[in-house]
Amino acid sequence: MRIAPMRLFVCLVAPLAMAPSASAQSVWPTREWRTSTPTAQGLDTAILSKLDGEFSSGDHGYVDSFLVIRNGYVVHERSYKHDYDRLFASAPDRTRGPYNYYDPSWHPYYQRGKLHTMQSVSKSVTSTLIGIAIRRGEIPGVDAKALSYFDGYKIPDDPRRSRWTLRHLLTMTAGIRWDEDTVPYTDSANSCARMEESGNWVQFVLDQPMAHEPGIAFVYNSGATQLLSQVLKKATGIHADAYAAEHLFKPLGISSVYWKHTPTGHPDTEGGLYLGPRDLAKIGYLYLRGGVWEGSQILPEGWAEASTTAQVDASLDKRGLTYGYQWWVAPSGNTQAYAALGYGGQHLIVVPALELIAVFTGWNIYDKPPLDTRFALDRMLQTVKRP
Repeated sequence: MRIAPMRLFVCLVAPLAMAPSASAQSVWPTREWRTSTPTAQGLDTAILSKLDGEFSSGDHGYVDSFLVIRNGYVVHERSYKHDYDRLFASAPDRTRGPYNYYDPSWHPYYQRGKLHTMQSVSKSVTSTLIGIAIRRGEIPGVDAKALSYFDGYKIPDDPRRSRWTLRHLLTMTAGIRWDEDTVPYTDSANSCARMEESGNWVQFVLDQPMAHEPGIAFVYNSGATQLLSQVLKKATGIHADAYAAEHLFKPLGISSVYWKHTPTGHPDTEGGLYLGPRDLAKIGYLYLRGGVWEGSQILPEGWAEASTTAQVDASLDKRGLTYGYQWWVAPSGNTQAYAALGYGGQHLIVVPALELIAVFTGWNIYDKPPLDTRFALDRMLQTVKRP
C-alpha cells in the first residue's frame, strides 16, 4: 500500500516548544475525548476556520475529515462530504471488491459507514502490536530472527534471508527486491499490487528475490509489513486483528473497527485497517504519552520513542523524511514531528513539544492531488499562540 505523496512537513521554531501541561497528562479519552475551544487551548480560531473553509471549498482535494487535539482536548473537528459514486462512474477500473480502491462500497468508507480507510497508517498500528507483543514477552525483541516465525512456508534458498531480523522488517531494510513506486498503482509492475492480487500474500513476499544484504538500504515495502501478520500469528497464537482488539483497542476504548483480510485469513496489516478519526487520534495520544494509558504501560518502555526516532535514512523525493519502526519522522534540532501516513490522504501527525495531534482523512486518488501535508501542518502551527 503506497503512502500518499507528501512533501516534508517542517518542525517548529524554538519559541513554540513547551513542556506537556499537567492538565494534559491527566486527561484520558478512553470513553470519549473531552472538548475545549481553540482559544482555551492556545490556538487561533480564525486560522483554523480559514483552513476549514478551504477544505469545504475543495481547495485541497477530497479531504473527508479534519481533527485537531491540543493538550488532550478536541478543539476543532469537521467532516466534508464528496460524491464518490460520481467519481467511481468515471474511474478506470469499475470492478468491485475490497482491493479495488475505486469501489465506493469499500473506499474511502467501509460499506458507506463512518469507518474510514487508514491505508498505510495500518503499518504504524501493526508496529504498535509488535511492541505490545514484546512487552508481553511473546516476542523477545526487534533483533529476533524473522524466519523462525515462518514454519510451513517455502523459503527460497538465499542465505541473506536467514539474516532477517524483525528490525529489518520494521524499518523496511530487509533487502527484498520490491517496486512500489510504479504508477498508476494498479500497474502490474507494482509489487504491492501484484501481492494484493495473489492468493497468499505472505508467500508472495517470501518468494521475491533478494536485492541486497539486509540492513543496507531502505526500500518502501508494504510486503515487509505484511510479513509481520505471520510473525504476530506465530508469536501470539491469534491473528493480528484479534490481538489488537484485546491488547490495544480495548484498553484505549476503541470499539468500532474493521480490518480487511487476505485470502489466507491474515488481516491486511499493511493497509487494511478502518477507523474513525477520533479513534485514530488515540493511537497518536498513546505515543504522545510514551506508551502509557491510564497509568498502564501498554508499550514497552522506550518503544514509543524508538518507533518515532529515525532508525534509517529513508529520504524519498527530496522530502527529507526518515523512518522509525513503521512511523515517518521529521527531526529538526530538539523538536520533532512524527506521522503515520496512508495512501489517498490519511495523516496522523503528532508534535510532542506542542501537545498537538492532527488527523486528516481523504481520498485523493481520482482527479485531484492529495492534501499537501507540509501546507496543512504549517498552517496549523500558525494557530499556536506564542507565549
